[in-house]
Amino acid sequence: MQLDKIITYHKALSDATRIRMLILLRDGELNGQVLAEKLGVTPATITHHAAKLREASLIHERRDKNTIYFALNEYFIRSNASATADLIFKNQKGESATMQSEDTRQNLKQSIIRNFFTQDGKLKHIPAQLKKKLIVLGHLIDQLEKGRTYTEKELNEWIKQYHPDFATIRREFIMHQFMFRENEVYELNPPEMWAKWETLS
Repeated sequence: MQLDKIITYHKALSDATRIRMLILLRDGELNGQVLAEKLGVTPATITHHAAKLREASLIHERRDKNTIYFALNEYFIRSNASATADLIFKNQKGESATMQSEDTRQNLKQSIIRNFFTQDGKLKHIPAQLKKKLIVLGHLIDQLEKGRTYTEKELNEWIKQYHPDFATIRREFIMHQFMFRENEVYELNPPEMWAKWETLS
């Protein structure tokens, strides 16, 4: 299991400088030089801490010529926190009163799948709304072999069975923690780490 992904997340938040970087980035992207000046550290220190935050998927990086800009990955910050709680409390009896009933969730899920997939299983288009997108991605992920690793080429070919834009779907799998990638090899994360559409309003 990829518990180490959650551990990496918490390690990334265990340093005061990294927390302060995230707070500064809350209002929009900043480059490394500006972050260094605001925090009173060297650019090399920012580079070091940014690598830890990027490894935990807590920030995005954008290069403009010789300048690197950093921005929050707000979705992953929130979803990793939720994944931690889910792992701890997943066997606890009872559910939050705000959660939809299982029947309601299943009906919604099946409705979305019917709307976005053809009868022969092809994806008509990638939903724009996050909740619908997560349902569609989860449906696709359910078709993959559990415990198997995929090269990028193999995963691309597999995705093309369902939709021609394999690059976008492959990135979405990673972004929403359905899969992880290491050395260009892809593997499923445990379901506890997948982004949860059920918690979205």
